[in-house]
Amino acid sequence: MSKFRKDDGKELPPISTASLPDIVFMLLFFFMVSTTMREVTVNVSQKLPEATELSKLEKKSLVSYIYIGEPKPQFQKVFGKAPRIQLNDQFANVEDITDYITAEREARTEAERPSMVTSLKVDVNTKMGLVTDVKQELRKAAALNINYSARKAVER
Repeated sequence: MSKFRKDDGKELPPISTASLPDIVFMLLFFFMVSTTMREVTVNVSQKLPEATELSKLEKKSLVSYIYIGEPKPQFQKVFGKAPRIQLNDQFANVEDITDYITAEREARTEAERPSMVTSLKVDVNTKMGLVTDVKQELRKAAALNINYSARKAVER
């Protein structure tokens, strides 16, 4: 029979941290690739209308958004509660839409310009008079490809 003895004098070896930087950089790379940056901070209330027949846009990079709705509470002291138009990150008037469309058109290449789409994200409580004014201004700017954003209706 052999004698079993316990080695009390030996310590556990330290944990190797040599691969720790590799793991950190893999996680960093994963989050950099999978994260999308927010392009515009929406400053108006957005409860989109419901629709049953929806289709997705093919190239979202060719879409210019116009947001219409009641300003969020932090902007209501300055702009009031009436529905406002937001172009990019700032509030605008109907007259500013032509300049906005021209700037968006200039930012695209010549081949992409015919495929540009203007998407209207209009709050469900906004009156159609303001939307009609926006559409008239889009006609003046020769932006005739218009899309209305909506959310899918829930079947009950």
